[in-house]
Formats: sequence, C-alpha cells, structure tokens
Amino acid sequence: MDSRPDVSVVIVSYNTRELLRECLESALCGQESNGAPAVEAIVVDNASADGSAQMVAEQFPHVRLIANPDNRGFGAACNQGLEAAQGRYALILNADIRAQPSALRRLVQFMDAHPDAAMCGGQLRYPDGRIQPSCARELTLWWVFCEQSMLAKLFPRARLFGGYWRTEWDFSATIETEQVMGACMLLRRPFPRFDEAYFLYCEDTDLCYRVRQSGGRIYYVHDAVFVHHLGASGEPQRAQMVIYYNRGKERYFRKFHGAWQARVCRWLNKGGALLRVAIGVLGTAFTLGRRPRLRQYAATFWQVWRGS
Repeated sequence: MDSRPDVSVVIVSYNTRELLRECLESALCGQESNGAPAVEAIVVDNASADGSAQMVAEQFPHVRLIANPDNRGFGAACNQGLEAAQGRYALILNADIRAQPSALRRLVQFMDAHPDAAMCGGQLRYPDGRIQPSCARELTLWWVFCEQSMLAKLFPRARLFGGYWRTEWDFSATIETEQVMGACMLLRRPFPRFDEAYFLYCEDTDLCYRVRQSGGRIYYVHDAVFVHHLGASGEPQRAQMVIYYNRGKERYFRKFHGAWQARVCRWLNKGGALLRVAIGVLGTAFTLGRRPRLRQYAATFWQVWRGS
C-alpha cells in the first residue's frame, strides 16, 4: 500500500506572514476528515523580514520549513519544495491564497480520474467573491500588444482582445487549457521543474509551455475554489514587480521564439509603460493635481519604462 501523502502543498513565502498563516490553516484544515486527501505542507521562505519563517516554526511544527538566507526567486524556491515533496501530487500554492473547503480534494479527484492530465489548476476568486481569471491561452505577441495597448482592459469581453486570460468567458466549466496560473498549480509525478532564470513572473508560462510540448495536458478545474489576495507580497513595490513581469515575458519569447520576438516584446512593454505615464500625467493635469494616485501612477510607470 502506498504510504505517501496524496498531495504535497508547496508554498513559497515572502513577507506575507498573516496571509501565510491563513493559507496553512486552510490547506491543513480537515485533512483527517472522511474522504479528504492526506496532505503534507512545505513552506519555502525567501528570507522574509516579517517573521514568516519563525511563525511557521512556532505555530505549525509539523510543516516542513525551508528557510532561505536570501531571496532566491519564486521558481527556484518552488524547485526546492518539489525536491522535498513526498506526495503523489504536488500543489504549488501562493502564500496569499486560502483554499476553500474541499478544494484540494477536488483537484486530487480530478487528477485521479484523468490520468492524461499532467497538471491542473483551480478557480481563483478575489476576496470580495469576484472570479479572477486563472487560466490562459498560449502567450503570443498579439496578446502582449493587447495588454500593453490596454485593449484587453477596455474590451475584456471581446475574444479578439481579451482572449489571453479568457475574460470573454465566465470560468464556469472545467476545460483543457494552454496554461494555468502558478499561484495554484497541481503537478503529477515526475514533477517538472521551473526554469530558475526567471526571478518572478512567467516561470509558470514557461513551465506550462514545456509540459505541453512534451505531450502533457493541462486543465482548469472550475469547482476547486481558492481565494487569492493577488499581489500581496509585491504591492508596495509595484514598479519592480511590473519590471520583473516584463523581463519574464521577454525571456519567454527569447527562449522559445527567438531574439526578434523578444525585441518586439521589449518595445511593446516600453510602449505600454509610456502610454500609462501619459495617462497619469494627463489625468493629473485635468484634475489639477487633486488626485495623488494619478501622479503616483505616472511615476510608477516612468520607473517601469526606465527599467524595462
């Protein structure tokens, strides 16, 4: 009889102590109840300065804690957790996510019932209950253009412009998809590894692309629900987060589609930053400076333009 846990929940933490506590409680709660999967939890802390690692050690002594002396980035920390994982499956889960009752069980049930599935992801919701797009089509330069020109935001229900994150859809059915968000990603053994050259963002896009290239199938499971406090660890450093995201996209295109597509992506990213600077500057002028957020918006994307 297989004595391994059903699922190893791998959580990378960085300065999200209180949300991490909620995440662990939700992942571990009810694991002894009838029909619930047997769970092991692994926290990889990337040198948090808010006492996250100490909290885990003191309040969750049965959780495997890997405390890095410095911030190794998301993909590298995930790989550390995957190397330690003993479960039949491994769930990559952001520290700012709270699993709803039966969510883990539903993902495990789906993978057990679909041996063709290499990975799957659940439905993510914002804390106010709105659905957060969490599965996407393959990343292309067209989708980068739609994002940076703001067409995707202006016309989210149009398949032509909002199709990357499937925002023309209501996320109400389980489907096969090109990629799921790394914030909630269940993997089948043998566990694929993330490319550690991505520090933050697009490492999940890269992983999903490689899984599909090797013949694996990816699914979005609509009735496995998780609440996601999106960007909790990065909000105070928004400009740097956007720069990481832009660099991740450029690396993805360079790696899989060549240098010229990476260059086009870079100029789309820079053009998108300048567009947002202009919106912030014009908004500040039209409101006579009475809305500081517009001035901050312009300053943030000026930093993005300079850093991209």
